[in-house]
Amino acid sequence: MDTSESSTGTDPEAPTARTAPGRGRRRWAMDTRPLRIPAYRRLWSSTVVTAVGSQLTAVAVPKQIYDITHSSAWVGYASLAGLLPMVAFALWGGAVADAVDRRKLLLVTNTGIAVTSLLFWAQAVTGLDSVVVLMVLLALQQAFFGLNSPARSASIARLVPVEQLPAANALGSTVMQTGLVAGPLLAGALIPVTGLPTLYLVDALALCVTVRAVFRLPALPPLGGSAARRAGVREIAAGFRYIARHKVLLLSFLADIVAMVLGMPRALFPQLAAQTYGSYGEGLALGVLFAGIPVGAVLGGLFSGVFSRARRHGWMVIGAVVGWGAAVAGSGLSGNLWVAMAFLAVAGVADMVSMVFRGAILLSAATDEMRGRMQGVFTVVVAGGPRLADVLHGTAGSAFGPRAAVAGGGALVVVVMLALAAAVPALRRYRI
Repeated sequence: MDTSESSTGTDPEAPTARTAPGRGRRRWAMDTRPLRIPAYRRLWSSTVVTAVGSQLTAVAVPKQIYDITHSSAWVGYASLAGLLPMVAFALWGGAVADAVDRRKLLLVTNTGIAVTSLLFWAQAVTGLDSVVVLMVLLALQQAFFGLNSPARSASIARLVPVEQLPAANALGSTVMQTGLVAGPLLAGALIPVTGLPTLYLVDALALCVTVRAVFRLPALPPLGGSAARRAGVREIAAGFRYIARHKVLLLSFLADIVAMVLGMPRALFPQLAAQTYGSYGEGLALGVLFAGIPVGAVLGGLFSGVFSRARRHGWMVIGAVVGWGAAVAGSGLSGNLWVAMAFLAVAGVADMVSMVFRGAILLSAATDEMRGRMQGVFTVVVAGGPRLADVLHGTAGSAFGPRAAVAGGGALVVVVMLALAAAVPALRRYRI
């Protein structure tokens, strides 16, 4: 059977479902069934702790670099210094996750991230003020993250039944999106009171909680016997060939690339805040625009019971990407800040639905020996797509104006996604 055309869900170590979906209010509220599985609950609880902590460091690093250099260019260089090792180690980390016990890999990488956070704290508390040291630490941290993320995501399919994968992804994505909102707000409140070192220290302590939670997970060795597996360039290339052979996996990646590269408008938010919505106050407008998508994603997660039990995963991805594009286009056409934010919030809901079902497809349509590599590519796509969008939208905004660029990008998402869905039926047919 071609796993690209139908759900596999055959992991011999995955738990079996023993609970029926809720009724009444519980049909639309967040589906929490995966939390009844102790192993998944431990993994998820560690995410709750680190979702905010990681954002403290994400705010502290560029703030400290700007304080040292008084240059936004150096902040951009630091972002690039973190992106490159993350991409490289995510691809390699996916191959490693398919070759070793994923629990052990999570222990090593989470410990590495925690030690890096302690080093961030040490350089801040001693007043080292070295941009080079900060960039090296950021590169090291992102390398550990690249190794960690594929193993973490691939482990979920070994901890929950296949029909609960959308619910598990919704739980994890909601926590991460909440961290994107709450973390920067907390950082902004703490910096004037406690200073930057405290932000790094809180993140390090949160990561210690994560290490303890991972330590209590069951062993997650490769399935299919104890034969040694390699994790080199040949295995990484095999992962890309696997994607090319399985159209539903290829389409799930293309759907995210279409949505993020053509439709992520964040690079235009400063220009929109200054030119289109300046009458509301530039600072307020900028904050509202940046908050719109994460707030919508959190709301989508809180009410994920509406969609997390759907079985036609392919159609859910198609509908979500089309909805994202239409909502982004609506925000670009709006001259009212609050209407634009409402459209962005709808886009955030659609993005949450897309994340939930693309993640479920990657975990259910791929065999366990390939899940790590699929998650490695997924990490690269998720990290790289918005950065390419920043370049594309920034250029288009300068040429055509910000509103036209946002609306045009959203419309392109709708057209391209519908064309892909019509041309390749694999995604439309996929269900569990």
